Amino acid sequence: MKYLHSMIRVKNIEESLKFYRDFLGLKLISKNSLDDCDLYFLGENESSCQIELTYNHETPKEGYKNGTAFGHFAFQTDNMENFSLKLKEYGYEFMYEPYNIDLKDDKGNETPLCIAFIKDPDGNEIEIIEK
Repeated sequence: MKYLHSMIRVKNIEESLKFYRDFLGLKLISKNSLDDCDLYFLGENESSCQIELTYNHETPKEGYKNGTAFGHFAFQTDNMENFSLKLKEYGYEFMYEPYNIDLKDDKGNETPLCIAFIKDPDGNEIEIIEK
């Protein structure tokens, strides 16, 4: 079994592509059209796990409501300071500013991480992790 993708519905496909493709750096792997929607698959490459952005032709004016079951997508950055500069350059803001945590595995080993949270144009949470 191979995990392929997760799908989210988006209100404005141009804003979502600007965020996921241009800002986060995912590649547009493919676009498919159905009778009532367009599907945009983005990822690091064709064999990586992907995010499917679904743009329905009859999108509600107010967009979609975010549920309580979905938490966030997580992306890794090599440098949180450079990421912060790019965030400001694109006009986005942190939901939670970068902060440090120590994760402990089941053997008690600690892994220091710097994490932050932002939101995409539809309000979905995105965790940014510097390892």
